[in-house]
Amino acid sequence: MLGILQDWNIIEFAVISGCTLILAYTIDVFFNRFLVKSARLMNNDPTKYKFLRHFLRAVIYITGFAWAISEVPYLKSVSSSLLAGAGVLAVAVGFASQQALSNIVSGLFIIIFKPFRINDRLKLNKDHMLQGVVEDITLRHTVIRDQENRRIIVPNAVISQEIIINADFADDKIIKHVEINVSLTADIQKAKAIMREEVLAHPLQVDPRSEEEKAKGHEKVPVKVIALGEYFVTIRVWSCARNATDAFDMYCDLLESIKLRFDREGVEIPIPQRNIHHLS
Repeated sequence: MLGILQDWNIIEFAVISGCTLILAYTIDVFFNRFLVKSARLMNNDPTKYKFLRHFLRAVIYITGFAWAISEVPYLKSVSSSLLAGAGVLAVAVGFASQQALSNIVSGLFIIIFKPFRINDRLKLNKDHMLQGVVEDITLRHTVIRDQENRRIIVPNAVISQEIIINADFADDKIIKHVEINVSLTADIQKAKAIMREEVLAHPLQVDPRSEEEKAKGHEKVPVKVIALGEYFVTIRVWSCARNATDAFDMYCDLLESIKLRFDREGVEIPIPQRNIHHLS
């Protein structure tokens, strides 16, 4: 009779464990295929869905396996004995879990206050200026994909204390400065006109002005001389794009198109020259 009960307990343990795995997998598939997809189609923020997916999976695993263990008397008694006689281990685990709990709480604060979201472009860590696109926010860490397609794994407790530059916070529009040096003898007004025309002609350019600024007559594309060097004049044009990706593409295009216009219309870009006198 005892053997039958033990076999039944093992079967019950296996069934509960299997159901736990199936339920966790179902939740994962549901969030991936439906909620995240709906968030993209409806232009909603998928951050809360991804974090909720990780949170529910953790709850399901902990609850399911704890229930499965409690249904096996032998495992239950062994676990009780281990817990009863593991005071030092409990203290050590408690200290270790402080960091894990800190990451979970920091992750919840990130979801609630939204200093950044999934797909936002971030710059962080003042010493190395790590930057990339937020790919995922788990219970423990934030995953950032950099420009080389590498993943930067940052604990939530760490990133919540960082000074972050978020290119997509509140307003996605990005102002990009294009600065070009021209010769001291170049026609500055002509150079400024060319730079303005190239920005206005670019298909990714957007108008950054508010309605109030338009009413006051602010320029759509300001162009100004910002420096006088030993052999050059630095001219800056302000361009604006819909987001960081468009801003980078537009910046690269403008460098090329402005250089080609300068070449065609005789605006000289200076090259430093040095006279070396050799004394024999």
